Amino acid sequence: VQLQASGGGLVQAGGSLRLSCAASGGTFSNYVMGWFRQAPGKEREFVATIKWSGGRTYYGDSVKGRFAMSRDGPTNTIYLQMNNLKLEDTAVYYCHARILSRQFWGQGTQVTVSS
Repeated sequence: VQLQASGGGLVQAGGSLRLSCAASGGTFSNYVMGWFRQAPGKEREFVATIKWSGGRTYYGDSVKGRFAMSRDGPTNTIYLQMNNLKLEDTAVYYCHARILSRQFWGQGTQVTVSS
């Protein structure tokens, strides 16, 4: 399984960005896919996940109400719409996929929020 993340960048506080993660090399109907992030000097933090089958989403407390995940079946792509970005959202964002005990990580994409 390969995960290709994109969409990071520099944005001012209060702005928006949308991250994408294209998955390949598997059948994802039973996967849980999502995003984690890691800021400098901090541990990797859960951001959001989506169950591919059914589309149920879960969010970390720090992003609830501001971030939204979605998926596109035909392209095996997940999205993270990030609104009302805050300085503390600055981090490298990693795409993640999990099925049973197996998990996969994509390369990170940098999100920098400026004041």
